[in-house]
Amino acid sequence: MKEQYKSDVEAIDAFVEKYGKLKDEIAKVIIGQEEVVEYVIISIFSRGHALLVGVPGLAKTLLVNTISKVLGLSYNRIQFTPDLMPSDIIGTEILDESRAFRFVKGPVFANIILADEINRTPPKTQAALLEAMQEKAITVAGKNYKLSEPFFVLATQNPIEQEGTYPLPEAQLDRFMFNIWLDYPSFGEEINIVKATTYKEMAEPEMVLTAEEILYFQDLVRKIPVPDNVYEYAVELASMTRPGTDKAHSLANEYINWGAGPRASQYMILGAKCHAALHGKYSPDIENVKAVAVSVLRHRIVRNYKAEAEGFTVEKIVQEMMNKKP
Repeated sequence: MKEQYKSDVEAIDAFVEKYGKLKDEIAKVIIGQEEVVEYVIISIFSRGHALLVGVPGLAKTLLVNTISKVLGLSYNRIQFTPDLMPSDIIGTEILDESRAFRFVKGPVFANIILADEINRTPPKTQAALLEAMQEKAITVAGKNYKLSEPFFVLATQNPIEQEGTYPLPEAQLDRFMFNIWLDYPSFGEEINIVKATTYKEMAEPEMVLTAEEILYFQDLVRKIPVPDNVYEYAVELASMTRPGTDKAHSLANEYINWGAGPRASQYMILGAKCHAALHGKYSPDIENVKAVAVSVLRHRIVRNYKAEAEGFTVEKIVQEMMNKKP
């Protein structure tokens, strides 16, 4: 695979071509949601995880299933419920017929994990994913089991129904690269959705990439050079969200209880690299950082009561910070 391209420039050109094919295949099933598809693909090639937030019926599950097919990866869906146990996710040891303990793998042993309605299960079970997401491995009865690469967790949440839910702890939220909001389709898109889903069977998407190619392009994204001013912008933007610090923006001091940590800066740079590559650029600029900043920072900033009372959303705060210097 690595000998296929003569240079990194040629490899990025091939990456752009593959991305176009990916979008075409996904569009056979998913109508609209182009930005959502792009962010999910960016998170995958940046070795990140994504949290998809949207009301029921916006094809979140179908989107993840479709992406697993076009990427040629194994896929497991875990429906998170209040009675779900950690062993239901990672697996458990059983006593077999020969009276010896044998580990039975849980659904987490796949390339893509859809954690459906992740906030419906208690924190103890949510935490079962922590090690898998961070270390790409799990530990059971003192034994360490590596998960097959590539590995991604794509979790979904319903923002309107909070009764009987358990909000994700900050440590768990911080492990997601992106918080991606899904909105209602436009009028024209909804007409096309209804036509496509009520007339005949939907088209089956074809595989575009192999696991080996995905790992290659993940390494390629990591190798993309970044100018110093782009590093500085990403770190400065994250610093501006931290109230009471030297770099804090006035909005942070007024409306934010807790700002983004260093992981936000890392993900903004990785996301900017991948965003640039997908659009045919060989190095990211500040505009690429801005393109991914809201999705990276959305779940890492904790607003205070004043912000909520005055209707200052995280998105509005971040946009203001990107529009002007501190």
